[in-house]
Amino acid sequence: MSIPVRASARALIIAMGLVIAAGSSAADMVRVPAGEFLFGTGAIVEDGPDLSEFGLDKPAYVDEMPQRRLYLDTFFIDRYEVTNLQYSRFVIETDHWVPDGWQRSGYLLTRDILDAAELGLEELRILARDMFGIEAGIAGMDREALLDAIEHGRREQDSLPISGVSWQDARLYCEWAGKRLPTEGEWEKAARGPDGREFPWGDAWARDRVSAGQEAGPRSVGSIEAGKSYYGAYDMAGNVMEWVADWYGPYAGAASDLPDYGKKLKVARGGGWGGLGHYAISHFYRAAYRSGLQPAARFHDLGFRCARDSAPDSDSDQAPPGSGGLPGP
Repeated sequence: MSIPVRASARALIIAMGLVIAAGSSAADMVRVPAGEFLFGTGAIVEDGPDLSEFGLDKPAYVDEMPQRRLYLDTFFIDRYEVTNLQYSRFVIETDHWVPDGWQRSGYLLTRDILDAAELGLEELRILARDMFGIEAGIAGMDREALLDAIEHGRREQDSLPISGVSWQDARLYCEWAGKRLPTEGEWEKAARGPDGREFPWGDAWARDRVSAGQEAGPRSVGSIEAGKSYYGAYDMAGNVMEWVADWYGPYAGAASDLPDYGKKLKVARGGGWGGLGHYAISHFYRAAYRSGLQPAARFHDLGFRCARDSAPDSDSDQAPPGSGGLPGP
């Protein structure tokens, strides 16, 4: 059974029936004050583990060296990864292309669309079970109850991180929101704090502090309180990998010269929720870990968050109104 939906913003306007003002939710960004932090990985781990069997095609740590103290001016970064609901506002206003994953997940299937499709009871039960994972009690539900259950399941996806977006998609969203993608340095400082933590929460790996290795997909942003960073940013390890602004290249003073360096790949940080066993290995969730990806890549565990500069001559300004926080009701 299929319900054809044209994958464009015009279809999304019809499908979702949303009238949402851009930037209508309160901003939720964290302030990262000016100062130095430990950037990269030290030579003490130069002889790292062989992770080639888990998909790593470079020596462990080689692109994270040398470690140095890096000074950054004050900046702000989103407390949470950008969500489906937030991204939908951008898609509607700019007529941007709809992520393929929304069609697979049923995120486009509003009650109005299902009513227009005139599906029978059995078709609605199959849709509820197979696309939204609803099983309890569906055999006894009438049409209205089934539509209510499906709509509830669809709305639960509002707070999931957007995924399946390219680097350009992410850049355009951040510009639309009056922000920008964070630099590698900004992302890493926000993730590891001023004291050079290995993971956002500290130096010891803790599987229960990261959304990783599961088959079911990402969690709602901000779900794991114990996994937040020194500055209060959530999901900087796990959930979805995150695009940053930089090209994948060597750090200043690096001894290595990898073939992928140059203006070929863009950097993603943070590690994704997985679905493959190697994504649950702690190495991929360290705050210093870097991935180089084709800018046009659109993976099911790849999203982003935005950043912005601090206002000139104001080291204590607050985050302005925008669309950086959790979606409203």
